[in-house]
Amino acid sequence: MSTTEITGEFKEREERAASKLGKQAAKQGIALLRGPSGFTLTPQREGKVLSPAEFAELPEEDQQRFTAAMGDLLELLQEANYRSDKRNSQLIHREDVQSAIDAHSHRANQLQEQLREEILKDRIRIETEGTQLAQVNGLSVLQLGDYTFGAPTRISATARIGSGELIDIERETEQGGPLHSKGVLILTSYLGERYAKHQPLSLSASLVFEQTYNLIEGDSASAAELCALLSAMGDIPIRQSLAITGSINQHGQLQAIGGVCEKIEGFFDICKARGLTGDQGVIIPTANARDLMLNQALVAAAEASRFSVYTVDHIEQALELLTGLPAGMPDAKGIYPEGTINHRIQLRLAEWIALRQHYAGQDKMNE
Repeated sequence: MSTTEITGEFKEREERAASKLGKQAAKQGIALLRGPSGFTLTPQREGKVLSPAEFAELPEEDQQRFTAAMGDLLELLQEANYRSDKRNSQLIHREDVQSAIDAHSHRANQLQEQLREEILKDRIRIETEGTQLAQVNGLSVLQLGDYTFGAPTRISATARIGSGELIDIERETEQGGPLHSKGVLILTSYLGERYAKHQPLSLSASLVFEQTYNLIEGDSASAAELCALLSAMGDIPIRQSLAITGSINQHGQLQAIGGVCEKIEGFFDICKARGLTGDQGVIIPTANARDLMLNQALVAAAEASRFSVYTVDHIEQALELLTGLPAGMPDAKGIYPEGTINHRIQLRLAEWIALRQHYAGQDKMNE
């Protein structure tokens, strides 16, 4: 008798596929788990008991998919079943599953709590109200084993007269990875395409992640970095009640990033601890809207207009939210209207060009 080895790869996520196929797959998967584990899973009743398909949706970060990672799902079901038994219930309710998720987070979130404490004690500077010049709340994701969480990070920029240099301090200190450096180079290309098509970019600038001591990798902060830089160039204050995440392309369009739910929840937790004002929120790429599977506390705050999640397609839409000013559209001569973000940046660059020409003329006279 001969045997043949067949290589196969199992999906960890599956499309809902117009609900029927997705739900059937979830039911079949949980049915396999139910037998040897002794679970009592009952279809949804009165809107409070989870159906098998809903179990599969809870751990997933996509509104259009459910998880097919049966190992993780089994662990969740085991703990939810335990909590249901403690209540002497024959059914696993939604609160049992949420309690299991919360307990898992509590067992693994020591670093998250330490960061939160440092921020709330102002040892790590993250502001959630008022305005600041050239300072933006970026968002990052940290992973410890199978536990991931989001946290805000202050990104700051400086801008002055120069000849087009942009210093990425993370890269200069070898603290930034290649993907992060790529993001900075892309935003540099955007600056040239937007403001220096017909004139030199008389700018010298720098960017840095404040109070970070580990490797910075990924391009999901490039939108925040660009907003900080444009704020410095135009001398335009930025609202600190908002945070932003997203990568950009050379045309300023925002692109989808990973860990969007953790990032939003990380900033929300800090805002909630300090007191929600209704002015706080997070800006994300429109492409990430389908990924939102946020916790119930955040959803309730959003429904009560105490916290907001904004979706944008372009960096200028994000700047309008962060500054309260219109971005502005150029006229036939390429001049932006007064009182707009782009007019302030255009005016500042023109001043720096004039100063460079003035100093260059003085140098020639002194030769």
